[in-house]
Amino acid sequence: MKDVKILGPGCKRCQATEQLVRTEAERLGVSVHVEKVTDYAAIAGYGIASTPGVVVDGKVVHAGGLPKADDIAKWLTA
Repeated sequence: MKDVKILGPGCKRCQATEQLVRTEAERLGVSVHVEKVTDYAAIAGYGIASTPGVVVDGKVVHAGGLPKADDIAKWLTA
């Protein structure tokens, strides 16, 4: 199971990023635990200045803007 954190205040892009991760995980048959992190101090702790951010298994893999499905697939299958 992959542990995925979506970092951001809960804006539309953050919600869209969460849905993209869930959709891609389902398509790939990968089990994921998705957690939303909205606390600004916690987000800053990951070194993220631009949201949404994505952390997979403790590693920051994306910051700012919507990630591409191809990139999400790589993160979930690595």
